[in-house]
Amino acid sequence: MEQLEKFRLNDGSTIPAVGLGTVNVQGAKGVNSVLSALENGYRLIDTSTNYMNEGMVGEAIRRSNVPREEIMVSSKLPGAAHDYDKAITMIQESLYRLGLDYFDKYLIHWPLPKQDKYDQAWQALVDAQKFGLIKTIGVSNFLEEHLNKIIDKTGVTPATNQIERHPYFNNNELVETNKKLGILSEAWSPFGREINDVIEHQTIIDIGQKYGKSPTQTILRWNIQNGVMPIVKSSSSEHQRANLNIFDFSLDEEDIKAIDALDQGEPGRVEGQHPNEYEEYS
Repeated sequence: MEQLEKFRLNDGSTIPAVGLGTVNVQGAKGVNSVLSALENGYRLIDTSTNYMNEGMVGEAIRRSNVPREEIMVSSKLPGAAHDYDKAITMIQESLYRLGLDYFDKYLIHWPLPKQDKYDQAWQALVDAQKFGLIKTIGVSNFLEEHLNKIIDKTGVTPATNQIERHPYFNNNELVETNKKLGILSEAWSPFGREINDVIEHQTIIDIGQKYGKSPTQTILRWNIQNGVMPIVKSSSSEHQRANLNIFDFSLDEEDIKAIDALDQGEPGRVEGQHPNEYEEYS
């Protein structure tokens, strides 16, 4: 069954409240994982050229019984293609790899301000949308100054900004900036990846037990109630279903504040990937 909860974007479209992440998900196992997720109710699949799995995602969509028009496919432009012409070509090539006619959503993966071509990349997305290659355009890991630059240059505001967000790095200031600009925040790695113990933190466990929910369900609900769409990765059918079973409870304000209080600031980033410093050219 398709998940019922959705967010409305600034371009008038709607987006599922929870998306399926596919980083490090590849090959035949990846196809089976995505097929399972679609069967369990996921309707947004988040991939990237740099994940090296766009072909796998396309194959899963072709094998699925879910109609194409009910599935939102989102991918990301790599840093090596920030030049305008390269970006247009990369978008086309990604569609060929997926075997699709259009992207439902497409993002610039990182701003790479040292390269300082992200405004060209954004113009390419704006034009690709006009060409019919993309329905909804957005960015990823953009800070306020990056957002302001592309909006001032093109007059077009991204619909979404996918950012690092988990209890050890809640990124609330950027979430509020996105809200101010009318941009939906998406949370990548909402559970902090395997390199930290956020889902084992006693505060998260205790809050979850209060509602009869797991730590991961608690973190997802924390995001939803903050107006943030989490992107979750799970290969287990059981975990996939559990990650969508978060719409039958609400956290108290004191619980949200308790989770917010776990924030560690910059040291809390999972891999120290500051958007003004991180270089991603492949």
